[in-house]
Amino acid sequence: MLKRIKFVILFFICLYPLNAFSEDGDILTISYSSGGIQLDPAHSYTTTEAQLFTAIYEGLVTYNPLTLEPTPGAASKWIISPDGKTYTFFLRPEGRYWNGETVTASDFRDAWLRLLNPEEHAEYSFMLDVIEGAAEYRTGKLKDPEKVGIKEISPLTLQIKLKEPADYFLKILCHHAFSPVNPLNIEDGKWKEGPSAIGNGPFMLYSNSNDEIIFKKNKLYWDESNIKLSELHVIFSDDADTITEQFNESKILWAPSGVYYSKLKHPDNIVTNPLFGTTYFYFKGDSGALKDSRVRRGLCLMLPWEQIRSQKNFYIPSQTLVPSIPGYPLNEGINKREMQEALQLLYKAGYQKGKGIGTIRIRIPESRDDMYIASIFKDTWEKFLDVKVEIEVFKYDEYFDKLKEPEYSMGITSWVGDYADPLTFLQMWTSDSNLNDSGYKNPEYDELLHKSLGEKNTKERYKLMAGAEKILLDGGIVIPLQNYPAFNAVNLSVLQGWYPNVLDIHPFKYMFILKPKVPNGAT
Repeated sequence: MLKRIKFVILFFICLYPLNAFSEDGDILTISYSSGGIQLDPAHSYTTTEAQLFTAIYEGLVTYNPLTLEPTPGAASKWIISPDGKTYTFFLRPEGRYWNGETVTASDFRDAWLRLLNPEEHAEYSFMLDVIEGAAEYRTGKLKDPEKVGIKEISPLTLQIKLKEPADYFLKILCHHAFSPVNPLNIEDGKWKEGPSAIGNGPFMLYSNSNDEIIFKKNKLYWDESNIKLSELHVIFSDDADTITEQFNESKILWAPSGVYYSKLKHPDNIVTNPLFGTTYFYFKGDSGALKDSRVRRGLCLMLPWEQIRSQKNFYIPSQTLVPSIPGYPLNEGINKREMQEALQLLYKAGYQKGKGIGTIRIRIPESRDDMYIASIFKDTWEKFLDVKVEIEVFKYDEYFDKLKEPEYSMGITSWVGDYADPLTFLQMWTSDSNLNDSGYKNPEYDELLHKSLGEKNTKERYKLMAGAEKILLDGGIVIPLQNYPAFNAVNLSVLQGWYPNVLDIHPFKYMFILKPKVPNGAT
């Protein structure tokens, strides 16, 4: 994550109308482990940024806080054509940015075309591939953005044309990457690394530092009358003892991370629920010996999976990438050691007992658990093969940038789905995905996913996607470890409007603080 400089945004206050933010109401304080955020929704992919962006940006549709179903946001309504391929969105006339400017259809169009611009390398741009011409423009095959199916019909009317019907399209648009971007942000040029940005959400970002971010209620927000909180204070700290103490004293009402659960005074403040997420290792499959699926599979088959995926290590061990979804076929991944098959695969690939594979470099963040698993990999491969294994450890706030570099063999990450559909776990592994850090390319895999996008029957669509997932698992490009629950420390006796859900996204606009009742006659 990028470093931030503590800075109160005096120049923004001067630009904004004096009534652009509110001093009235309640203050909600939450805490995260050290981090900070960058402000460009086109280039953010951490769960922290996804949560905080519910305060400062709003897309055409947003998440229902309980069900996660799409609900009207910057668009008050939409019409879907009978063939399911044309979506017409009607923006709110009262929709405003913090500086008083109207949120327009051209803001959305320009933001999405910027997202799709090949030179932008936006992480989530591939999610718009269902739009007519989007994939071609994103990959440079189509040069004219006017031929992409994103049209401004009027200043407050946006029309989207899809290549084929996609009943999950509205769910995709809940994602923060598809928020509008105020033109002044782009003109400034430094906004994504700066202290603030002009947004259209229920709160404005008032100050931003490595240690704390303060949001204030945006009184120009279209639904301002229903926003109960006046401020959000987000603390970033690795001092778990202090954060736990402040949570116990109700100074902090929500701690998504960085708290000692064992030291909480009230165990019922620990909220646990199933999460649509998976932790996995992956191989860099774009060069050298690891480009061969036989090598990757052979290495995986050597590992002691009963030890690795023990419930002593993981709450919900998993051998599959896609978490359980009703109706989705269950794949069987690599789940036991098969030493003879492993050695045969390496031999057939030309690497007898691993000779010639070279050094395997495993990158992990600072984590005792990740080091434990990586050490099992190292000990196993160095014991049975003629290879050298190096484990490279990085601080969490720089780790994901290190995964963008080419000089390593394996990485580990946890992926939480952006919407409740298997596609959110599978589309990122296509050959032209900007989130494909592995460099994996497989035409058969790409074709199966492409077919699934045009399949109207959910059962058949799931069958195609499960076939694609099996290619990933059998080829050893993805090495799943666990599907895990979400853990949050939340004082729900005070904080209202916070609901557990499978994406662990909790829109701030619905939250409020419950005031204690004063007995009759008390002053």
